[in-house]
Amino acid sequence: MPGYEDAEPRLRCVLPFEAAPAEVRLLRRAAAKQLGRWGVTAAADETELLVTELATNVVKHVGEGTSATLILERTGERLRLEVHDKSREMPSLKTAGCDEECGRGLHLLSTLAVDWGTVMTAAGKAVWCEIPVVPGQACRRIERAAEALEAYRGPSCSAGLLGISRSIGIEESAVELIADLLHWTAARGLDPDDILDRAQRRFDAQTET
Repeated sequence: MPGYEDAEPRLRCVLPFEAAPAEVRLLRRAAAKQLGRWGVTAAADETELLVTELATNVVKHVGEGTSATLILERTGERLRLEVHDKSREMPSLKTAGCDEECGRGLHLLSTLAVDWGTVMTAAGKAVWCEIPVVPGQACRRIERAAEALEAYRGPSCSAGLLGISRSIGIEESAVELIADLLHWTAARGLDPDDILDRAQRRFDAQTET
């Protein structure tokens, strides 16, 4: 998959791709390789996950075989990801109660990214998100996990739970959320065991530091 870098003061890489499952895997690897060149490997796991989701959305909602482009851009302490396609249909977060797949990818995007959004372009649209390029402190990761669990459980599940009962409910939600994420990875052609191993290695490395 060819790619090229713009000769600008900010770090920027443009990766054209075709919306197909095999290309999504190559795109994810190309993005991780580019981060290695920039020396920001701490953000590799989040980047690979977000690249997979953004590119897969093009496959699902714009059409397999569609031409699209991933742009990676580092500015200061943030890494920006943009996926451009030729569709003018803007994605949106769906409310609770929709089917299992609808809105799941964008909810994941809103959980992992510091900021995200969509914008119309001359050729179609772009979906973008930004993540920190340096590993966040453990407290921020715990806050992010808590936000994800609360959103996953929903207001009706958290209301009225106190003390031990609430802790047990959160633990069960964490197990269910992890199981759902493993189903999500398998559905996108990823290896759930590999994802778990990578997550464990990342957790071990961060706790050691």
